[in-house]
Amino acid sequence: MALEPHIENPEASAVFGEYPKLLKDHALVEMICDTIRLLVTSNQPPSPDAVEDTLNVAIKTHHHAALKPAEALTSLEGALPALGIVACVLGVVKTMAAIDQPPSVLGALIGSALVGTFLGVFLAYGIVGPLAGRLKQIVDEEGQIYVVAKWTLIGHLKGYPVPLIIESARAAIDHHSRPTFAEVFDGLRGK
Repeated sequence: MALEPHIENPEASAVFGEYPKLLKDHALVEMICDTIRLLVTSNQPPSPDAVEDTLNVAIKTHHHAALKPAEALTSLEGALPALGIVACVLGVVKTMAAIDQPPSVLGALIGSALVGTFLGVFLAYGIVGPLAGRLKQIVDEEGQIYVVAKWTLIGHLKGYPVPLIIESARAAIDHHSRPTFAEVFDGLRGK
């Protein structure tokens, strides 16, 4: 009963209020509150494996939705070279209409036709593709917090000691973003 006000209205919760960055991620707060709500309202403690399966589905669904913009950019990357070819063909058609012009005019028309191909390829592989890749990387990195929350909740359900829960959550963070063991435990000690 003491948990109910915290999970029903996390924005007004003193516990969640200590973590303003967490409160900004509504999907993460919802995942945490829904899991705690499940634990509180169950007649018997749910199996940690069943809760883990549920959290895996929630994380996968959230991650899939978060990747939609990167997927759209990847589709655009695939279409841009074809669009460049269309522009080139239109330029060639325009050039053929002026076939009776001197070489200097034809050269300029052919050159402008090739610019379409160049732009399509350049935009696809020089700008949009790398942007899509970076966006996916950001989504993947930001999604690690969901796995950290999952392992924290699952570790608690399995009755692990707090240091092991913290270490299993820390291990879910990729190496270049992961705090060291000492940084985490010094932070817990208030150093």
